[in-house]
Parts: sequence; C-alpha cells; structure tokens
Amino acid sequence: MIEIEHRYTGSVIYTHEGADLTDADLAYADLAYADLTDADLTGADLTDARLTYANLTYANMAGANLTDADLTDADLRYARLTYANLTGANLTDARLTGANLIGANLTGADLTDADLTGADLTDADLTNARLTDARLTGARLTGANLIGADLTDADLTDANLTRADLTDADLRYARLTDARLTGARLTGARLTGA
Repeated sequence: MIEIEHRYTGSVIYTHEGADLTDADLAYADLAYADLTDADLTGADLTDARLTYANLTYANMAGANLTDADLTDADLRYARLTYANLTGANLTDARLTGANLIGANLTGADLTDADLTGADLTDADLTNARLTDARLTGARLTGANLIGADLTDADLTDANLTRADLTDADLRYARLTDARLTGARLTGARLTGA
C-alpha cells in the first residue's frame, strides 16, 4: 500500500494499492526521494508537490499537473511528460536525458543546470523559463516557444531549434555548434559570446 503525506501538514492525503497512480490527487504531496520508476502518473495532480531527488525514470506523466512542483535533482530520464503542465516548476539539476516533453508547458520553470540531452521539447512552451547552464545537446526544440527564456551558458550543441521562437531570449555565451535554427525567430535575442 502507498501512503502519501501532505507536504506541509504531514497528514495522509492519499492511499493506494499498486503502482498505478493515474489521475491521482497528489497536490502538495511529499514525495522527496520516492522511487517511482516506471510509475503511471498519467493525468495526476502534483501541484506544489515535493519531488526532490525522486526517481521518476521511465515514469509516464503525460498530461500531469506539476504546477509549482519542486523537482530539484529529480531523475526523469526517459520520462514521458507529453502535454504536462510544469508552469513555475523547479527542475534545477534535474536529469531529463531522453525525456519526452512534447507540448509540455514549462512557462517560468527553473531548469538551471538541468540535463536535457536528447530530450524532445517539440512545441513545448518555455516562455520566461530559466535554462542557465542547461545541457540541451541534441535536444529537439522544433516549434518551441522560448520567448524571454534565459539560456545563458546553455549547451545547445546539435540542438534542433527549427521554427523555435527565441524572441527576447538571452543566449549569451550559449554553445550553438551545429544547432539548426532554420526559420527560428531571434528578434531581440541577446547573442553576445554565443
């Protein structure tokens, strides 16, 4: 049996038999250090949940609500986050290698030092997201919205930014070696040292 406690009060807010957490209400849950490898969290509400150092490798979180969730140092390698809402989420130092974030909403999310090597962010919304020192080597950002995003010192080597909107983005000292920028919008983007 799984028992999940409220992040602030410590009271049990969710109990469940088995590993299927589809559509579970886990808002404000404390899941720090939890092992949720291969867990099915499709459509789950994880608003303001604490998932620091959680293992979410290969987890399915398609359509999940992770608004303001704390995923600092979480392991999300190869996780499925298609159309997930990660608005304002903290993903500092998170490992998202090979993760599927197609259509995900990462507006205002903090991805400082995150590893997004080979991640698929096609059509993702990263408006005003912080990606300082993020590793996006080989990432797919086709059609992504990066308006006002901070990509200072980010590694975008071999990234696909075809049709991405980088209006007013900060790309100072970003590494863009072999990056594809066909049809990308760079109006007002800062590119000093890139």
